[in-house]
This record gives sequence, structure tokens and C-alpha cells, in this order.
Amino acid sequence: MQHKVVSHEQWVEARKRHLVEEKMFTKLRDKLSQARRDLPWELVDKEYVFEGPQGKRTLDQLFDGRGQLVIYHAMFNPETASEQTTWTKDSPCFACSFWMDNFDRVVVHLNHRDITMAAVSRASVDKIEAYRRRVGWEFPWYSSKASDFNFDYHVSFKPGVSVFVREGGKIYHTYSAYARGLDMVNVAYHYMDLVPKGRDENEMGGMAWLHRRDEYPD
Repeated sequence: MQHKVVSHEQWVEARKRHLVEEKMFTKLRDKLSQARRDLPWELVDKEYVFEGPQGKRTLDQLFDGRGQLVIYHAMFNPETASEQTTWTKDSPCFACSFWMDNFDRVVVHLNHRDITMAAVSRASVDKIEAYRRRVGWEFPWYSSKASDFNFDYHVSFKPGVSVFVREGGKIYHTYSAYARGLDMVNVAYHYMDLVPKGRDENEMGGMAWLHRRDEYPD
């Protein structure tokens, strides 16, 4: 990789010019984040039942007593797995696995800001728990196999994040994001964006380099 090499003084000047743009972006991001928080809410008036290792739980119970809930929709359905799907009969989508690696260790911090983080998939509990043990994850991960939850929030065949709030005894859906909208919750990509090679993916977002954490050849 060839790149322009300059003196320290020239580097500082270039960095200062770039810093101006970074500050503009930071202010714009703050404004966008506030606009996201200001979006209208929609009432969740349908009963959803999930299943975890301790049995069945409602959407309300997924909050675990907190006021806010972020759900990562992980693509994992052994019944539809094939050579064409990004998930297998025993493993979730490799990209979803990458994203879930990114929030496993921050959940404890989110919990102390009134936020519960959980994942939901169409796979059965035994399949989910087997993979969780395989990679050492600790965050809550539930099966939505017996409900319409994935279909109602348009995440049966694509990853996504949905946000809910509980207020006055009712649950509201406040936000959902898909595709590139999920970049904000992938810390690894933020680190890649700092280095010269960046994400090193093609313009179409090719992820041929990516493997599940225990499937890299080295």
C-alpha cells in the first residue's frame, strides 16, 4: 500500500484540516441522535411470547425490570438453513455472530443505564444455547419460534435492531434499523475505520474475510 509521506509539520497541518471536518461530523451525529430519540413511538398491542433456558417469557419480561430494551435480531433458523443461507443448522449467520461479539461484554454497562440488551432468533432454545456455550456469550438470547415477532418487525431474513421502551405499564416500539444502520453497534468496524486500510471490503460490502470467531483458519 503506497501512501503520501510528509514531514511532521505537514502531517499536523493535514490533521488539523481533517479535525475541522471531524468536529462537524460529531455535531451532526449528535443532532441526528437527538432526532432519533425524538421520533414518535408506536404502541405494541400484540402479545409476543419467547422462550429461553428458564422457560417462556413475554416481551414485557424481556425488559428484566428495566425501562428500555434493545433487541438484536440474529438470523438463525435451522429449519431453513441451506448452502445459500448465511446461517447453518447449528450456527447463526456469520455476520450476526460478528455483531453479537461486539456487544457481549458491554451489556453490564448498558444494564446500569436502564437498558436491557437481548438477541432473538427463530432457532429453538437448545440450538441457541449450544451455540452460546460454544462461543462463550453471556447476554440473553431468546427463541421467537412460536411467535410472529420476527415477521412483524421485518427481520426474518435480514439482521436488524429494534428498540422498545416501557412506560406507564405499556410497551412502545421507538426505533428499528437494518443493513448499514447497524454499523453504529459494531465497535470492530469503528476501529477498522481508524486504520489506513479501513474495512478493506469492496464497495458492495463484501465480507468474504469474515468468519465466526472460532472458524478462522489460523
